[in-house]
Amino acid sequence: MRSDLIKKGVEKTPHRAVLKSLGVIDSEMNKPFIAVVCAASDYVPGHQHLHEISRYVKDGIRNAGGVPFEFFTIGVCDGLAMNHKGMRYSLASRELIADSIEVMLTAHPLDGVVFIPNCDKIVPGMVMAAARMNLPSIFVSGGPMLPGCVQNKRVGYSEIYEAIGQYSNGEIGDDVIKDYEDNACPSCGSCSGMYTANSMNCLNESIGMSLPFGGTEPAVTSARRRIAKETGERVVELVKQNIRPLDILTKKNMENALAVEMAIGASSNTVLHLLAIAHEAKVDISLDDIDQMSRKTPQLAKLNPASSVFITDLNAVGGIQTVIKELAKGGHIHEDVLTVSGTQGDRIKAAREADGEIIHKLDNPFRQDGGIAILSGNLAVNGSVVKQGAVKPEMMDFTGTARVFDGEQPACDAILGGEIKAGDVVVIRYEGPKGGPGMPEMLAPTAAIVGKGLDGNVALITDGRFSGASRGAAIGHVSPEAAEGGLIAFVGDKIHIDIPNRSLTLLVDDAVLEERKKKGILPPKELDGYLKRYAKLVTSSNTGAVFED
Repeated sequence: MRSDLIKKGVEKTPHRAVLKSLGVIDSEMNKPFIAVVCAASDYVPGHQHLHEISRYVKDGIRNAGGVPFEFFTIGVCDGLAMNHKGMRYSLASRELIADSIEVMLTAHPLDGVVFIPNCDKIVPGMVMAAARMNLPSIFVSGGPMLPGCVQNKRVGYSEIYEAIGQYSNGEIGDDVIKDYEDNACPSCGSCSGMYTANSMNCLNESIGMSLPFGGTEPAVTSARRRIAKETGERVVELVKQNIRPLDILTKKNMENALAVEMAIGASSNTVLHLLAIAHEAKVDISLDDIDQMSRKTPQLAKLNPASSVFITDLNAVGGIQTVIKELAKGGHIHEDVLTVSGTQGDRIKAAREADGEIIHKLDNPFRQDGGIAILSGNLAVNGSVVKQGAVKPEMMDFTGTARVFDGEQPACDAILGGEIKAGDVVVIRYEGPKGGPGMPEMLAPTAAIVGKGLDGNVALITDGRFSGASRGAAIGHVSPEAAEGGLIAFVGDKIHIDIPNRSLTLLVDDAVLEERKKKGILPPKELDGYLKRYAKLVTSSNTGAVFED
């Protein structure tokens, strides 16, 4: 066992003494030592209860004959980081999480790992670390939040931001805004729609790194705690069988996750994170692969923010395993791949049949292609991403006039101030991985457009990214970004968005464009601390915004 590096032989007497100072006893020295990597935090709703989830995990480890050792990682709450400098640290935290876990698991050799994440960057950061360390590993998330109820209507987090637009229009008053504040987020857990956190937990289950229902079982249920205990037991068996992450994080498993990504209309941020995980696992996945998967995989579920259906509803009708089972009927799933609990084919044998309403059947999908599309063209030579499953039909092929903003806040002010009109394309630039830096999420402007009633006639394009809670014709991840001289730095005139044909085109004469290019791009921002190092090392969004090798 790897932990023998700190517990076997006379020369390890000092190490055993240190372990005994922790309360380890002689009989435990011959048992598997299991790391429990927990992202518990007192002010992240998705993580507030992870201490309790960890307790059940550790009970399961002990049940199976292992010895648990818990340590913690950081985790940014995007809800609290939104609309200020803190959001620039959200994506950037992913690399810190992976690096810090590498440090801890290398300095303290253990035999297996249980990862307990829940929110946006913590899930991919931990999966990247799992691939890097390649120790027998399994995940159990904290689970999703329950939907809220405001004005007798179920709502998620995204509706709060849309309500701000309605408030600025005079459509609702202080009493309704207070109702949203008090009741939109009724429990702990990751926000209740198919936003990035829930998307990544569902895709992690699809890859095979967590047990069935690991992505959808609500945070507050006893079933979530039983899954945690079963996860603790399962990791000891993975150690005994020497099943490691790189046995599971294969191209076929990644393709399964991409198929589910398309079928459930996952957050556009999953593109960034799946590319980063593939890079860490040394699996060849590109935007072209994602685009091809999008073209051939039907969308079978449409969840909030694209509809009034929530993760809890998906869970109630069979969850991700039922989605996978239905996809498998059309040959969209590799059933022979390994997961943390048997093959994918083994797992879906016990899954329920699709109900046809929340999880549509293959013969009656929401769309014939996937919920996410990759667009390219002169405005996005290296690609861009749109959650097409949340775009209104009239915006699928749209030409509008560019309204250009060098940053998110001026755009928000213009939208809420009534300056944006039907037929406009809001362009927010210098918010990419390097230019932001940190590629901040922009839920506020997309929600403001919806709240203003403009999501049927106004689009938004950015080299930054969007919250999984965003909906509408919101195209992000434009690459190359403005800070690297991408065409988005020289935008003006008309822009043509053609989602069915996967194109994003700036309609401008070459001569005009050459004159604009002579003026150059904005100089880099004055930075310090971690963001300064991050901006120097981070690569483009089309490569997952990973660090340079």
